[in-house]
Amino acid sequence: MIFTDFFKALTQLGDRRFRRVLWLGVALSLALLTGVYALALMLIQWALPETLSIPLVGPVEGLHSLLSWASALFMLGMSVFLMMPVASVFTGLFLEDVAKAVEDRHYPDLPPVPRLPLSDGLIDSLNFFGLLVAVNFGAFILYGFAGPFVPVVFWAVNGLLLGREYFTLVAMRRLGRAGAKALRRRHAGQIWLAGILMAAPLSVPLVNLLIPVLGAATFTHLFHRLNRGARG
Repeated sequence: MIFTDFFKALTQLGDRRFRRVLWLGVALSLALLTGVYALALMLIQWALPETLSIPLVGPVEGLHSLLSWASALFMLGMSVFLMMPVASVFTGLFLEDVAKAVEDRHYPDLPPVPRLPLSDGLIDSLNFFGLLVAVNFGAFILYGFAGPFVPVVFWAVNGLLLGREYFTLVAMRRLGRAGAKALRRRHAGQIWLAGILMAAPLSVPLVNLLIPVLGAATFTHLFHRLNRGARG
């Protein structure tokens, strides 16, 4: 059933309005990825003030390092890890638009809902961003014992967090915060699996730029399917 939700999201690529949101989402994801990467370079320079040489990038000595072609290629490789926090920030900026586009096409009989204030979404996203970073730092201990299963642990940890966040924000539009949490608890397993299926392609360079939008659309379908079952 989760794959059905994902394929429904894919079929909407033919919708001009959805494609507009998709390409805006790709541009936003790329901008956020660049920002996170720039922040990472700044932190490296701050922690290691002497000139540092990074593979492909070379010496990290300032803004010109970020703007080089080699740095762009290195950033795409680092996106395997950096797109997780990017996807977390994305939720507060574009999820509302994606969910509305999906509902207008697939669930036109639903009553309209007031748009969540952008400030509320950004606060939730920043809180989640902090949680995601903190949990991943803690997970490094697990990675040391995981051996060849490090990617599986990485996807499981981030899938749990991403699934929780995306589903909660989609469900809050219709059920409020308390109702969203209650529905999430009843279907925690499915939501976790959907989160893993989102986290895995986020680890694939270039493909991962599409995932925040497709993930938001998939979780919108997932929410309506589970909520319909809860009411039925």
